[in-house]
Amino acid sequence: MKLASLKNGRDGQLVVVNNSLDRMATAQDIAPTLQYALDNWDSVSDKLVQRFNHLNDGTISSDDFDQTQCASPLPRAYQWADGSAYVNHVELVRKARGAEMPESFWTDPLMYQGGSDSFLGPRDNIIMPQDDGFGIDFEAEIAVITNDVPMGVDTSAALDHVRLVMIMNDVSLRGLIPSELAKGFGFFQSKPSSAFSPVAVTPDLLGDNWKNGKLHLPLTTHFNGEKFGEPEAGVDMTFHFGQLIAHAARTRPLSAGSIIGSGTVSNKLNDGPGKPVNDGGVGYSCIAEIRMIETIQQGKPLTSFMKFGDSVKIEMFDKNGVSIFGQIAQTVTKQA
Repeated sequence: MKLASLKNGRDGQLVVVNNSLDRMATAQDIAPTLQYALDNWDSVSDKLVQRFNHLNDGTISSDDFDQTQCASPLPRAYQWADGSAYVNHVELVRKARGAEMPESFWTDPLMYQGGSDSFLGPRDNIIMPQDDGFGIDFEAEIAVITNDVPMGVDTSAALDHVRLVMIMNDVSLRGLIPSELAKGFGFFQSKPSSAFSPVAVTPDLLGDNWKNGKLHLPLTTHFNGEKFGEPEAGVDMTFHFGQLIAHAARTRPLSAGSIIGSGTVSNKLNDGPGKPVNDGGVGYSCIAEIRMIETIQQGKPLTSFMKFGDSVKIEMFDKNGVSIFGQIAQTVTKQA
């Protein structure tokens, strides 16, 4: 099924959305919010699925679904942990700031705990106090929402705890990252609020595209109206979501409503860095990667980070060209 949260209060108003993302039906009599649904999944999920099926059959009353009225599916969450499952991306961005990558990054997932109290809606602007020096960047990723996960869960059992799948824009401030990491305490100011897709989808609805803990479809990003990347999310993913969830739950349980991110989707080419879309490649899911490629090939980066007025759109389509999760569409604007 497909679920969304309309902007209403701090935690949104849960609705069921049809496959074509143009109709919705209320879920208020079943679960007022997505967090409530996750907390009570065993008792409400069958009712939500039944409503989803009736919505697609046209046998219940429905309303137009407007993605611009959506908050992120979880407007705030108890837990948000982002991995770096595409190690090719990690290697490139570390090279960009002159940092060597330890070999352990290929066998032990890299993960940070992000702020989860103020997620952006999928059509909300990225508001910044300044654009100069911040190095504002988008990062197109896959994310999952879990139910309660016990501490010490193994990687295969961890996949059974995935309840919903989304796409996301993990906004990063590249200009602030080096000084923060140099303190040895991790990201904080350099990782502002992230945005998630209008719709969250249960894994069963993804069919064969969801297998072995990976989503096997291209993730498309447009930067200022031009196609910037469409890498395959199921390719070059060193750690699947079962491994990422198990890593997060190694020393603590995870509460229902925990969000785990994949890190920036990134593809290699012949064991080397990928090529831009304009050169026949699959492109990139963030600006930092193309800047690294430009530095390798031309001696310096040519693509600027995001400035006020720049826009990004992130979307994933099924094999019939139908949008699965809806579209993230954001513009960088100055704080009033």
